[in-house]
Amino acid sequence: MAEFNEKAMRAFNDKLIDEFRANGGKALSGPFVNAPLLLLTTTGAKSGKPFTTPLVYTRDGARIVIIASKGGFPTHPAWYHNLKANPTVTLEVGTQKFQAKATITTDPERQRLFDAQAKVMPTFNDYQKATTRQIPVIVLEPK
Repeated sequence: MAEFNEKAMRAFNDKLIDEFRANGGKALSGPFVNAPLLLLTTTGAKSGKPFTTPLVYTRDGARIVIIASKGGFPTHPAWYHNLKANPTVTLEVGTQKFQAKATITTDPERQRLFDAQAKVMPTFNDYQKATTRQIPVIVLEPK
């Protein structure tokens, strides 16, 4: 697997965040056109600074489900460590912006939610096959 390029990913995410905010919560170009996309803002576990990351999501009833896949790389994404330390996050879904509480799921719920998202977005199965770590699944409940 290729080395994770943090700088290239940040540039890609920054462009996607700008596009999302300029177009009512939609991506108009790239791999996320027509994908359910949200912006997750976490508080840095070490820095205390806000960090915003675009992520695809699914719903489980009123709850929003996100997966800490990092494209199948061997380490968890930084945003995952941030929400573990500070579970109150800010979400932007479409044109709505609100706070939510993040909860890291455990099996069997984790597997059920992972499978539901992978059914809609099969690349998540590829990400799990690419790594030996168990990819975390997080539920977000509006506050």
